Amino acid sequence: MKLKIKPLIVVTAILSLRAAAQNPSDPFMGDWQGSVSIGGQKEPVSVYMIPLDKGRYEARFVGDFSRRNPYLHRLRGEIRDGQFRFMDDIPLDASHVVETTDKGVFFSASVWSGKLADNSVQGTITGLLKGQFDLKKTQRISPELGKRPLEGAVVLFDGKNLDQWQTRDGKSSGWKILPDGAMEVVKGGDLVTKEKFGDHQLHLEFRLPYMPRDFGQARGNSGVYLQGRYETQVLDSYGLEGMDNECGGFYQICRPAVNMCAPPLQWQTYDITFHSAKLDANGKKTTNARVTVLHNGVKIHDNYELPHPTPGGLDDKEGLPGALMLQDHSNPVQYRNIWIKRL
Repeated sequence: MKLKIKPLIVVTAILSLRAAAQNPSDPFMGDWQGSVSIGGQKEPVSVYMIPLDKGRYEARFVGDFSRRNPYLHRLRGEIRDGQFRFMDDIPLDASHVVETTDKGVFFSASVWSGKLADNSVQGTITGLLKGQFDLKKTQRISPELGKRPLEGAVVLFDGKNLDQWQTRDGKSSGWKILPDGAMEVVKGGDLVTKEKFGDHQLHLEFRLPYMPRDFGQARGNSGVYLQGRYETQVLDSYGLEGMDNECGGFYQICRPAVNMCAPPLQWQTYDITFHSAKLDANGKKTTNARVTVLHNGVKIHDNYELPHPTPGGLDDKEGLPGALMLQDHSNPVQYRNIWIKRL
């Protein structure tokens, strides 16, 4: 089927009907679930509703949140005044033009429209595809939130002070402690523990800022450096592919088994078991470091072998005890409930 879309100014009106104010308590971003029926075939879907600039959204449909699937549908649009109106996320260039007339241009695309009520939407699909959809807002919460320190664990941050931390050069940290017991990245340097650790089990919780105008490495960027050498990425990569430079990845080494990144402003968890590289009597590395990572309670790395440190760390002295480092990447990422149990 052909969808008639007049010149670009009309297309823009469809995708951005109104420039909404940025709202940190965005009620529509995040997880949705339901079903889509196209050509008489009904299938369950899960949807990542990713906030964009000026109140718009990108909706990425998958078959199941629990594993990385090819996207079934990718849409862009807006939810406004109880109306849900989206269109296929296609480049508006000559390659998608199927016909031109003196009244406008025909693109090969679909429009998804419906009425929103009680955090759910039912609607129709017209244009290239024809069918119906039924979606409801939901939320996945990490089962590890608020996890209490294990017996014998070193509590690195409990919301009260930064006594366990310093900057790279040994000075007191300037990071901010918030009234709710979290600490927030403040421009001025990475945060490093005064103690050093070998094999250990780590629990920490983090919260990404709402930055809909930014993308890629500029959107909620920080990092958790094990022994100050191996970075577990912290980034707002909600709904994205799950690459090595996105949340849960080890930069330039490996991507997570599944992208478990929650939407911004939602507290998330890392539970990490780390085994240090091993050295012989002459100080030569004989065994690489290994790591198991649970992100929001789901295993994304299983005893993975880290062949070398990642960029930006404190040093490359593998096999020696090292500090935990939290990266300052100039974004106001928050952390809380951080503790380490030596193994």
